[in-house]
Amino acid sequence: MTAGRTILVANAMVAPLIASRLPDWVDLRTFRHTEELFDLAPEAEIGWFDLDKKAPMAEAVRRATKLRWLNSIYAGVDGMPLDVMAERGVIYTNGVGINAVTIAEYVVMGMLTVAKGYREVVRAQDRHEWLMDSPGKVELAGSRALLLGYGAIGQRVDRILSAMDVEVVKVRRSGGEGALGPDAWRAQLGTFDWVILAVPATAETDGMIGAAELAAMKSGAVLVNVARGTVVDQAALVEALEAMRIGAAFLDVTTPEPLPADHPLWALPNAHVTMHLSGRAQDKMFQRSAARFLENLERYRRGEPLSPQVDLALGY
Repeated sequence: MTAGRTILVANAMVAPLIASRLPDWVDLRTFRHTEELFDLAPEAEIGWFDLDKKAPMAEAVRRATKLRWLNSIYAGVDGMPLDVMAERGVIYTNGVGINAVTIAEYVVMGMLTVAKGYREVVRAQDRHEWLMDSPGKVELAGSRALLLGYGAIGQRVDRILSAMDVEVVKVRRSGGEGALGPDAWRAQLGTFDWVILAVPATAETDGMIGAAELAAMKSGAVLVNVARGTVVDQAALVEALEAMRIGAAFLDVTTPEPLPADHPLWALPNAHVTMHLSGRAQDKMFQRSAARFLENLERYRRGEPLSPQVDLALGY
């Protein structure tokens, strides 16, 4: 290593996207598996420690005593040692918004799938059966959607649905025009055709949709969850779906993941389980992540704020 250079430890998968574009003050060191990451982590000032599982990533952070900035492609920070990073003054940039495009598209796909009964259309094709009528007759235009979570995903969902003539009501901490405050939305649950969850997973959002909220929804309302499974009381949701107290649920996330093969959600005709695929239904995630990282790298050198930066106290 040349004296004075900053050590960056990154997964070898992202190296081809950034190596030729790194400034000369950065010394890139790559890992291909967990053991290599553990060996390299103690020397890292900047870390891009992404692995398939969070536990070894968290352990690498604990070992990285020289770490000043951790970058990740993952939006969720659950399982990461935020207290350790806060104590050491580590800056943590995550993948919030990096897949907003594809996740927002998944939300709309889910709504249309339920509205048009598209699952039954696919099954009819599998049977080589020509349907004489549409199994779903709901039009999105003119319907009303409650949007919980107004980050990058929520904002994009809002734009798409508004263009489709859906009335979108956002929930914001501060309320404001066209928005509800955090204490006001429950009282209006019965007025919405769609309830869309795009909130971060925090102690505040844990179980925010429970038996009471499900009971307050319209009998034909559809719950769409692209947040985290923990945001919904899953047992209460199963009960509500079985009793048909709500119309349907489109669930990209569940608790646990993977969902056990014998879980009742699989068999419910009004439950759509999409196996946390929304963020994977894309082909540009790594390119977007690399471009964001390189922009932040220049800001880091100049001592400017990085974005998006995790609030280590709030947990998102």
